[in-house]
Amino acid sequence: MRLKRDKRLYRELFFSTLKLSACTFGGGYVIVPLMRKRFVEDFHWIDEREMLDLVSLSQSSPGPIAVNASLMIGYRIGGVAGALVTALGTVLPPLAIISVISMLYSQFRDNAFVSAAMRGMQAGVAAVICNVVVDMGRDVLKSDSGLSACLMTGVFTAVFFFKVNVLWVILACAGTGLIFGMIRARRAARGLGKIGSYAAHGTRP
Repeated sequence: MRLKRDKRLYRELFFSTLKLSACTFGGGYVIVPLMRKRFVEDFHWIDEREMLDLVSLSQSSPGPIAVNASLMIGYRIGGVAGALVTALGTVLPPLAIISVISMLYSQFRDNAFVSAAMRGMQAGVAAVICNVVVDMGRDVLKSDSGLSACLMTGVFTAVFFFKVNVLWVILACAGTGLIFGMIRARRAARGLGKIGSYAAHGTRP
């Protein structure tokens, strides 16, 4: 029974990522809202916050964000086998399409209809990416502190206006989050220690 369930899960993972990858044009960022709708809203396999964390890790890791996100989502849902299945489903469509285009590149390059279609697709891709920014930014602003909002504003300023390398931005954000996480953990431990002390002496805080 479990074997059948696992096969069904892996089949769903493979065909979901295959369809998303086949219908995604304009870069890895475009696949993020499609994955979010599929795995968060439709299947409810992961929640919104976890999806945001997985996308952040995918962006911070070397390699294409679409493949990284597929690997992490697949691993989260189906383990190592799930990661392999989702990676395969994500890679196959662009591999096939690029192989065909590379053989017919000279015909595609000078075709006026193809150029017009690509310009239209670029406008659609820009709109989809803007939708990703708004949705993810809204989730960040809903966090329990102003740190995420400050980091988001600071990163946008650094990258857009001062052209700071994304690698340094990611490292700075990771270090800042680590420091604030340690501070919160110490405060929480200190608060628990005080409560324990009050309980031991039979007094109320």
